[in-house]
Amino acid sequence: MGEDAAQAPTGASGLAPSAIVVMGVAGCGKSAVGIALADALGAVFIEGDRLHPPENVARMARGEPLTDQLREGWLDAIGEHIAVSIGKGQGVVAACSALKRGYRERLHGFCPDITFLYLEIDPATARQRVASRKGHFMPASLVDSQFAILESPGQDERALTLDATRPIGELVAQAMRSMRRS
Repeated sequence: MGEDAAQAPTGASGLAPSAIVVMGVAGCGKSAVGIALADALGAVFIEGDRLHPPENVARMARGEPLTDQLREGWLDAIGEHIAVSIGKGQGVVAACSALKRGYRERLHGFCPDITFLYLEIDPATARQRVASRKGHFMPASLVDSQFAILESPGQDERALTLDATRPIGELVAQAMRSMRRS
């Protein structure tokens, strides 16, 4: 799995961007990496899973994948939280699957300068990680449906792709190094 930037995700000052979305399929480590990255940056962390409406949570808990339409309000809620944090002058790291280019474009509508940190993982490892989670609504049976719609960030997107099987500390360090490159 690659560890290369599709586009150098850095601002003119060379500092980490003010808005980062840690993305990927269930089980890739979005929350764990996002929390650690937000801590390293002194940024606010937004847990996208907590912003799902109850209907979406119930649907996923039943093993039913979400449709594009069902994701719209959820993506908007994440985008609004990002925009509010940026509006307050706070850096922000959000965990959000952002599986399709259209979802990422929707988030860009709230904050054009978002950098996506894509945690790339293979299906077997993702299924195993999701199956071992306790107290989460997302069943391992939905992992394949996420891979089925996944559109990895393109070379023209402001994104950094990292191998999600690496330790969290390494992922955060690599993200920080890549985002500071000029």
